[in-house]
Amino acid sequence: MTEDSIFALLAEFHRRGDPVALATVVLARGSVPRHPGSKMLVFPDGRIEGTIGGGEMESRVITEARASMRDGQPRMLHYELSDPKAGDPGVCGGEVEVFVEPMGRGATLVVVGAGHVGRAVVHLAKWLGFRTVACDDRPEFAARDVVPEADEHIVCRLAELPQRVTIDSQTYIVLTTRGVAIDVDGLPPLLDTPAAFLGVIGSRRRWETAARLLAERGLPAEKIARVVSPMGLELKAETPEEIALSILAEIVMLRRGGTGAPMRHDVRWPRTERSERGA
Repeated sequence: MTEDSIFALLAEFHRRGDPVALATVVLARGSVPRHPGSKMLVFPDGRIEGTIGGGEMESRVITEARASMRDGQPRMLHYELSDPKAGDPGVCGGEVEVFVEPMGRGATLVVVGAGHVGRAVVHLAKWLGFRTVACDDRPEFAARDVVPEADEHIVCRLAELPQRVTIDSQTYIVLTTRGVAIDVDGLPPLLDTPAAFLGVIGSRRRWETAARLLAERGLPAEKIARVVSPMGLELKAETPEEIALSILAEIVMLRRGGTGAPMRHDVRWPRTERSERGA
């Protein structure tokens, strides 16, 4: 497989939001099967496209690549190819370093409810680099001409969402829905997913009502506590765009490990002889 073919496949996987890992030989010394720059794609089920040399070394790289797709972390792998009795994956006599990078499925923001706020959230999230999904149970709302920035448009009930889109630890779900009834019916399946964030728009009273109804349906408190509502940082936001900014600010804060505290620093100017004299 040529390098151009690998990059074309990567672009297609990114467009669809499917996970894949790219393994690249970045260092090769001595007698080794492939030169630096050799690439291989690894899919979640262990299938590959391309090769970095075959054999036991490639098998170990595939295992590491699959793990990288699960935890989202890249890896730099070093292999000596001299002494299998010492655990080396070959006898060629050289050494190889392989960089493994999970790709294709980066952070995904799923917006449920493509009204004014939902569309603003998708617009800002796309600008921030998220893969975006617009979902609504109304076909006229979850449409490309209505939400053109969304990478994917899904028409379904909220409860059906886990069957329609992959939800993993890099998925952020924002519910800009029409009311409590929709939230209560649709949230239980979402609470069983590993989503990184699950937020619901609305007032405190709206969420208190929804939480009480969910508890009456038998959902345990620890599951209900996963929901962030009202979501967003306190900006006194009013317009759809300002509300979207508030919501995405909280998501970026959580994703990057921030605190949300103001970063302003008041400088304490050093006293000089002139200032001490009152000049």
